[in-house]
Amino acid sequence: MQIVEVTGYAVRSAVYTMRRKDTPLQFVLFPMLHVASPTFYAQVRRRLRTCDLIVMEGIKGRSAGVGTLTLAYRFAPRRRRNGLVEQHDADLLPAGVPVLYPDVTAAEAMADLRALPRMTYATLMVAAPVMGLVFAIRGPRAFLDEDLAVEDLPSTHEAEALADHEVLHAMTDRRDRRLLEALGAIHAERRDEPIRVAVVYGAGHVPAIVTGLVEGFGYQPRDAEWLTVLVPR
Repeated sequence: MQIVEVTGYAVRSAVYTMRRKDTPLQFVLFPMLHVASPTFYAQVRRRLRTCDLIVMEGIKGRSAGVGTLTLAYRFAPRRRRNGLVEQHDADLLPAGVPVLYPDVTAAEAMADLRALPRMTYATLMVAAPVMGLVFAIRGPRAFLDEDLAVEDLPSTHEAEALADHEVLHAMTDRRDRRLLEALGAIHAERRDEPIRVAVVYGAGHVPAIVTGLVEGFGYQPRDAEWLTVLVPR
């Protein structure tokens, strides 16, 4: 099941609706890229208006370390000719729809990263702003050249190696557990209600979300819709 598709001319993200046979609650997964065209965020916003609850990614609080890591995507929109913008909740979230933020705190996120080997941690903190500069200079073509494709069940050797990478685990494991706990609570409390629950998280988190909803609660992907994230100029 493809989550993000990268081709020679565009990057697309698949919005999946997950359902169970015996309960009316639906989870709608929005795999996000934190830098994209304004059109992509406008498409997501229109679809969020049809949802009854939004479960949103967002690390709580601030830290210098988290700020350094986010430079990787905050640099890219600085050059207007790129046609890209950074994701901002104020522009993305529609009025009147309740929003839940189950994410970790900045202190928790940095504690997981600092548990990495010292050299790995240092390399990560240096690489993030460098990647941001590359994105800013090269524009959308940098996204097309990178292997951004994401699948829920990795089948290639490269994807399996990435899934085992210690940095990826440090950046996502605690956050994925916290999110799935929140989705489990929603399922337990509201599964008999005919509501649509949007899950708006980075595309890298979606494989764990899909696996957790399938194996833990019996939800299955039933519908999919492709949204264009960006095209090169």
